[in-house]
Amino acid sequence: MERHKQAVAKIAAAARSFFDKQESYRIFHGSTNSTRPRPRPGARIVDISALSNVVGVDRARRTALVEPNVPMDRLVESTLQHGLVPPVVMEFPGITAGGGYAGTAGESSSFKHGFFNETINYVEMVLGNGDVVRASRDDDKADLFHGAAGAVGTLGVTTLMELQLVEARKFVRTTYHRTGSVAESVAKVRAETQNPDNDYVDGIMFSKDHGVIITGTMTDEKPADAKAQTFSNARDPWFYLHVKDRTKALRAAPSSPSSPPPSSSTTAGPPSSVVDYIPLAEYLFRYDRAGFWVGAQGWTYFKYVPFNSFTRWFLDDFLHTRMMYRALHTSGESARFVVQDLALPYAKAEEFVNYTTDTFNIWPLWLCPLKQTLPPTFHPYTGETETAKDGTTLPKDILNIGLWGWGPSDHEEFITKNRALEDKLVELGGRKWLYAHTYYNNEEFWRVYDKNRDWYQSLREKYHATTLPTVHDKVRIDIDAAREERKKAKQSLKTKWPIGGLYGIWQAIKSKDYLLHRHAQWKYKGDD
Repeated sequence: MERHKQAVAKIAAAARSFFDKQESYRIFHGSTNSTRPRPRPGARIVDISALSNVVGVDRARRTALVEPNVPMDRLVESTLQHGLVPPVVMEFPGITAGGGYAGTAGESSSFKHGFFNETINYVEMVLGNGDVVRASRDDDKADLFHGAAGAVGTLGVTTLMELQLVEARKFVRTTYHRTGSVAESVAKVRAETQNPDNDYVDGIMFSKDHGVIITGTMTDEKPADAKAQTFSNARDPWFYLHVKDRTKALRAAPSSPSSPPPSSSTTAGPPSSVVDYIPLAEYLFRYDRAGFWVGAQGWTYFKYVPFNSFTRWFLDDFLHTRMMYRALHTSGESARFVVQDLALPYAKAEEFVNYTTDTFNIWPLWLCPLKQTLPPTFHPYTGETETAKDGTTLPKDILNIGLWGWGPSDHEEFITKNRALEDKLVELGGRKWLYAHTYYNNEEFWRVYDKNRDWYQSLREKYHATTLPTVHDKVRIDIDAAREERKKAKQSLKTKWPIGGLYGIWQAIKSKDYLLHRHAQWKYKGDD
């Protein structure tokens, strides 16, 4: 802990210096999984990249003490050594614990455990004036603990957190339930969240008539004749393609979570579901290769490269999420790529999918059921509540829809459609993840987040954060500046196909991030 204390002291001194001069600054983490623009060269920053260690794991208390720049793969490797695993693990290995707290991280276990911050016992933070404090949901700084979750680092710098852990198992018994429409998929995913046997629930919509709801249960048992299905090796299938192939011949599943398994079904014809046994860490990071399915868009860009199992194997080093983010940012192609996560009431999900189909025609779509955090919060919310049997008021669950793919090549049309997407989402009672391109001007932003404004401003004043950027400062796209940059960029070779893409790949190679997944310790190495 002495090393940690020394690093925090340097961060606190830097923050205090900026505060004394009333100068704004940004936090430099060393890497990012956000598609927002990065700080410009010469920007004032506080460097926290040294805070990248798992300080310790307490097996008896089932907790881990973690610095903010610890990525998910290193966290999982550390906790699995003790037979434990975080209850919510972001599916990209490079996403950090601090990013999960300061941003919004909801994954396939979040229907049960909530967002990532709900699994944190306390955080240590450096405030805007350089004070070092600890905050938890049960102490006198509970308002800071709650408010900083999702506020993208605008209330202080997170420097340490204590995470809750749960017992790990060897495998996830993973069931793929075929559905035949958007309505069936929405109903099925909601029904499966009510099944107490499920530890994980998410879904993929390949088209309007081919959906798959994926449920998982941790287990130490695997039938002797069942192979362990892996997804981390270069010759393994990409997860989403595997799911599509496994479910092509299945019939649509009923939406009841109590439906009998295929082996006991008396219905004639093909079964409605099929099962894999996936090693736990392989399940947690199953979407890393290809970044769900975004990696396939590289073949759209490099249009003369055939999309097949050989090229996916040959180019595997470039198709893990760390390398893909490097290439996406440095190539400049993130400026025309739609990467949006959007949370809606279940009742409006089908209408929203119909809208995105007509407007963007992007497939597949990701479905992820979530526990809702009611406002004030910068997590996505609908604000809907329901009355429990005991009379208490509870937030209704919500559904995240992941919309990821190429947008219009014309920049003005790209902006117009993204702004219209934001408006449609709010019209249907939803909110978006703020890691992505956000086009609201200041007035529009605070109209959308009207339940947050006074609460947020009071927190900024109370905790000396008024010299830090606001949430809107951090997430907004300056449309006028983007237009000017676009005009200047047209004179750059990077905008000429395929130079920009090749430059992005070269920068990714220089990072040597491919060595991280080559040598990852969480990969399945066979039965003990």
